[in-house]
Amino acid sequence: MGVNLDKPHLWKQDVAASVDMYNAWFMEFAPQAFRNTRIGTTASVEAALAATGNLTDIQPNLLRQRPEILPTLRMSTCPPIAVDRLIGLASVNPGVVKCMEKEGKVPGRMPVGLLNAELQKIADIIEKMADPDIFVWLARGDQPSDAEVHRAATIVADRLCGAVANPIIRNAQEQRQLAKIKAWLEARGYQQLVAGDGTTFDGMTPGTFSFRMNVPVTVGDKSVNIPVDAVIMPLDRAVGQLPVFIEAKSAGDFTNTNKRRKEEATKMQQLRADYGPAVEFNLFLCGYFDSGYLGYEAAEGIDWVWEHRIDDLAEFGI
Repeated sequence: MGVNLDKPHLWKQDVAASVDMYNAWFMEFAPQAFRNTRIGTTASVEAALAATGNLTDIQPNLLRQRPEILPTLRMSTCPPIAVDRLIGLASVNPGVVKCMEKEGKVPGRMPVGLLNAELQKIADIIEKMADPDIFVWLARGDQPSDAEVHRAATIVADRLCGAVANPIIRNAQEQRQLAKIKAWLEARGYQQLVAGDGTTFDGMTPGTFSFRMNVPVTVGDKSVNIPVDAVIMPLDRAVGQLPVFIEAKSAGDFTNTNKRRKEEATKMQQLRADYGPAVEFNLFLCGYFDSGYLGYEAAEGIDWVWEHRIDDLAEFGI
């Protein structure tokens, strides 16, 4: 018997309650999460401006030593330049830009002379297209005041954070969800494992739990680790038995959840392929999860607990 997957008569009212809960959290805490990230990002932008002579002296050596500042530089132009647009405008090797963007480094095997030539193309485009309405000192040809630099850095930080607003909010919501699970478990005598103590999911003792634990699975002919948000070993379960796996999921709209619903099914299939049909893989939901999403997960044998009814965790034997 399931906890929620077999009770479709409750889904509609649970969806409404979950949406209300997410919206209440968003209105109260999401702006602060975004502002906190923007404060840190502003400091990083100010450091990048200082390193580039406030966008007046962008050198290949700097980009080679600090490739992670490229997103900041792309958001400093008018208009802001997307990755593929920069590649086209600068006629630069796509691998150079994508390596800098995705990995925060430059290609290790490219000869220095060739790499510097590619980086100079990027620098030339950034300097040519630097936004004069943000970096007002460029037209004046003098040094900016501290207030002007801070103002410009804040604007660029807004652009950077705006491009990743959803991940910022999703990360803050996930942290809150895991804190809720932690409080619920500890109130019932569970102990969190110390991060890095070497305990694996199949070596957990009863009454322990861990967050973001890696579980190895076989994909093709390779062994890969898949991260699981919460791994809980029930108090009455014997050592050596499988723990309960829980994924914390939140969503601020219905569209994205239906795009992402296959992710959980894939993870479930990978776990069961390696560890058998006894694997318990469940969801901890808050936000916009409609009947289409719930029906898909239920058909895959995935159950869930709504955050607004967190005590349902007990029905998994936890």
